[in-house]
Amino acid sequence: MKKILRPALVLFFLLTLLTGIAYPLLVTGVAQSLFPAQAGGSLILRDGKPVGSTLIGQNFSEPQHFWGRPSATGPMPYNASASGGSNQGPLNPALTDAVKSRIEALRSVDPGNTAAVPVDLVTASASGLDPHISPAAARFQVARVARARDLPVEKVQRLVEQQTDKPLLGFLGESQINVLKLNLALEALH
Repeated sequence: MKKILRPALVLFFLLTLLTGIAYPLLVTGVAQSLFPAQAGGSLILRDGKPVGSTLIGQNFSEPQHFWGRPSATGPMPYNASASGGSNQGPLNPALTDAVKSRIEALRSVDPGNTAAVPVDLVTASASGLDPHISPAAARFQVARVARARDLPVEKVQRLVEQQTDKPLLGFLGESQINVLKLNLALEALH
């Protein structure tokens, strides 16, 4: 028994040292030296203090801000420790009811807006934490934000265009807008 147990324990401790300590330290060191912002959580700093991350959405609900996708996390929106979708399929009545109530809420804060509501303003992402919206979702909100801030619509529309990230290499992915960056740029206008 000793003949089998000793090599097994030595191999266990060696592999634990290699894969549990050495490898994570190496990967962390490489990541922090080559990609320091991403390795640090992609934080956005204002006056040296973090105001958010470009990777996790935030709950903006005031009319003077652009709103992101609904969050499916609980018990509070954009709870990174509870990442996950609602798991509601397209035939689920709860999803239908949630989408209807979200459309009603959008219409109630901007009753003059008769444009079609973009789907990403009424459905949560798979993680429930998506920090991005489509350019269509931002354009849908331009008039409300401009009115709430007493700004010309054209100025807010230009800001949306400036904050739009194009697809990688011009064709990989979709154009998108980081809501936190857009709202911070909006705050900088004043």
